[in-house]
Amino acid sequence: MKKSRIAVLVIIFMSLIFSGVLTTDAADLSRGEEAFVKHCAVCHAGGGNIIDADKPLNMKALRANGIKTPADIIRLMRNPETGMTRFDEKTIDRQTAEDIAAYILKTFK
Repeated sequence: MKKSRIAVLVIIFMSLIFSGVLTTDAADLSRGEEAFVKHCAVCHAGGGNIIDADKPLNMKALRANGIKTPADIIRLMRNPETGMTRFDEKTIDRQTAEDIAAYILKTFK
């Protein structure tokens, strides 16, 4: 019984790795950085925030503001708070939004 549980866990883990859920390759981060510079850096240069200095992009501030996952970042991009530009799917497609979110979470620790 124990061996079958381990086998199932290994299969799940491997599935997550091969689906890309547990990995972010260098190309994704590079695309994310490029898109971040194009769309976000004007207000968030260096991970800061020129609109609201209390909401920079470092992990401590993100978590304090309820931002913990890439989905949280994308949700905020799509439906921003006061002062932030709204980035709909016509402006930033789903994949690019995911790349930006991954870049933010990996870069601004």
